[in-house]
Amino acid sequence: MEKVVGIGGVFVRAKDRKALAGWYKDHLGLDIDDAWFGAILPGISEGQPDVGGGLWSAFEEETDYFGARENQFMVNFRVANRDAILNQLKNAGCNVDEKIGDNEFGHFCWVTDPEGNRVELWQPPATPARS
Repeated sequence: MEKVVGIGGVFVRAKDRKALAGWYKDHLGLDIDDAWFGAILPGISEGQPDVGGGLWSAFEEETDYFGARENQFMVNFRVANRDAILNQLKNAGCNVDEKIGDNEFGHFCWVTDPEGNRVELWQPPATPARS
């Protein structure tokens, strides 16, 4: 199964923390801790540059942690193989955007989770782009 391999950190406001965390576990391979509905992501992935780890966690809908109540989250998940995870998501019946992106910064695709949050999935380029 293809899965997410890294991120700095993501906090998500959820109407149903358990259900939303389960979706991320089932479809993106996050190792969800049922005690806090979150996952600690690895800092180093085999064959990938060390860009640090991070975490993902679902918060109660009423939280003020994100500032404005309209802010659900912001995320860019790192993946090892964009095309493989894209096919996996499509085969699972997930809401996948038909648009994909390829440029000097890598390979991108998008999926919408069950609560309407757009998620960007990013496969870094084999050789990092120069800034």
